[in-house]
Amino acid sequence: MSKICIVEDDQAIRGELEALLRNSGYETESLTDFEHSLQLLSESAADLFLMDINIPYLNGEELLRKLRSTRETPVIMLTSRTSETDEVLAMSYGADDYITKPYNPTILLLRISAILKRASNAPAALSYRGLQVNPAKGSLSRNGDEIVLTKNEMIIFQLMLDNQGRIVTRDDLMTALWDNDEFVNDNALTVNISRLRAKLADFGCEDAIETRKKQGYILK
Repeated sequence: MSKICIVEDDQAIRGELEALLRNSGYETESLTDFEHSLQLLSESAADLFLMDINIPYLNGEELLRKLRSTRETPVIMLTSRTSETDEVLAMSYGADDYITKPYNPTILLLRISAILKRASNAPAALSYRGLQVNPAKGSLSRNGDEIVLTKNEMIIFQLMLDNQGRIVTRDDLMTALWDNDEFVNDNALTVNISRLRAKLADFGCEDAIETRKKQGYILK
């Protein structure tokens, strides 16, 4: 049974959501101590957060932004705001969906089901030398510090990580980058690998990528 945490300061709305979710087979918990919201959500075992934007102390958008430095738990923002700017901002902070009030219960339940299904089918968490690897977000993180990789850098890194300790040829990398066997700019690959090396070095992994002359690269 999936657990959903409700982050809503309006007691009446919170009660409606609790009843709706429990009647639909979900386990629920509700946040009521908003002064310590970040700590409590960071420690929560919930599978999904339903989060209002207009909550005390940290508003929902700021709470989400801070929460995303440590957790990837799916978040649906619930709000009475209808501005497109608010929606874009919420999504840029890492929200998985955005629903305006008054919400349609059936649509809300469908959105929750879809997000939980997607999360359950997501690949297992990846790690490298104590770094958390998030291919979907294109980032490497540790203890709240994060470095964002470009799309090509993440493709290169993930292929090397999948073959860690084995030689990955330049042809393998170029095929992965462009998803075909056509000729591509060799210099562009060299530049991407150099930038990836520099970013890994920023996290203390200076010797991460070893070059094997005329063979390829090894992620150590």
